[in-house]
Amino acid sequence: MAATQRIAAVAVVAAACAASLAGCTTGSDSSEEGAPGPQQGAGVPRSPVRLIGDGSTAFTGAQPHLPRPERLKPGAKPPQFVVFSWDGAGEDSQHLFSHFRRVARENNATMTYFLSGVYLLPEDKKDLYRPPQHSPGRSDIGFNDREGIADTVKQLRLAWLEGNEIGTHFNGHFCGNGGVGEWSVEEWKEEIAQAKKFVKSWKTNAGMEDASPLPFDYDKELIGARTPCLEGQKNFMKAARELGFRYDTSGVNSQVWPGKKEGLWDLSMQLVPFPGHTYEQLTMDYNFMVNQSGTTTQGDPDKYEFWGDQMRDGLLQGFQRAYNGNRAPLIIGNHFESWNGGVYMRAVEEVIEQVCTKPEVRCVSFRQLADWLDAQDPKTLAKLRTLKVGQAPKHGWASFLSVRPAPAPKGVPGAPADRQ
Repeated sequence: MAATQRIAAVAVVAAACAASLAGCTTGSDSSEEGAPGPQQGAGVPRSPVRLIGDGSTAFTGAQPHLPRPERLKPGAKPPQFVVFSWDGAGEDSQHLFSHFRRVARENNATMTYFLSGVYLLPEDKKDLYRPPQHSPGRSDIGFNDREGIADTVKQLRLAWLEGNEIGTHFNGHFCGNGGVGEWSVEEWKEEIAQAKKFVKSWKTNAGMEDASPLPFDYDKELIGARTPCLEGQKNFMKAARELGFRYDTSGVNSQVWPGKKEGLWDLSMQLVPFPGHTYEQLTMDYNFMVNQSGTTTQGDPDKYEFWGDQMRDGLLQGFQRAYNGNRAPLIIGNHFESWNGGVYMRAVEEVIEQVCTKPEVRCVSFRQLADWLDAQDPKTLAKLRTLKVGQAPKHGWASFLSVRPAPAPKGVPGAPADRQ
């Protein structure tokens, strides 16, 4: 099964990415039915289903369970946002996609799932993929089989209906020499177009014409991404801006409030404490692994528990630093992988359980965070960006954000009513 092959292939890709700042990925399976998502938005769409193209996707109305972004009131303390995101999201024999959907529901969280387009392309149709600077049918993370495609589509469908975001991790995941870091703006546009195409034509490519569609228009759903191994960001952002994307999360930053770069919200992953070390660590499972067991994805079993605790505690220390300090959103990236016995999955789950139910904490998708940032007064965000890592306002939030902001634009809660 291609779904199983992806797991083996990732070890090879991880070795190739050892010197990079971020890692690589696979997919997961579930027979469970969808459950209600966080109760903070509209209900299930009631609009008639309008099939798109071959019926692989469909417009079903507004996405359910999305909170309405609200502008901060003068003197109010910002909520503590936490974003959990998954690179190359797919459902394979590990069942991690379905597992973390359940974990999210149980902890009032929504997340972002970055789908690799080749996970919806069967192995026998791989030549349909024409990667920039590579021969047709080439992919460093393989392709899928029809069972894996059906399982992945099911999880994508349920995830979206629960209020989660479906982003993109592109296709072939090429890193290093000949990889995405060498792609031009036009080559990035070509890669993005193919990622969209594989999502919008999975039924035809997999021979599943009678299957149910994905319940969203992917051209409108797709507003952000994370590049493979965090490479090629400069040209990707230029392409993304021209294509109407709203954010990028391919960079590395400290725990400070985000601003815009190339017209996109720069929602980079961040550096957090690395317990036992004097340097800080990127908020991604792959980077913890590389700094613990190197390029070996299954290191010394005697260290598994310690390594998992080390990642969990580092993320929690980063959370507390923001929660009790400047309230900068915490951005976390992961892969559906069982590296080092699955300790990073355990660590992430424990962090979700400990932080997402705390007062004033919102575990959201990148889309929801971008929506909230767009709703704020630019002067308020500029003031927030003056706070350093872990720095709380000296005289409290009421004083720090006491200046009355400019009126909110129409359509944002808090905006003045139209005068007749």
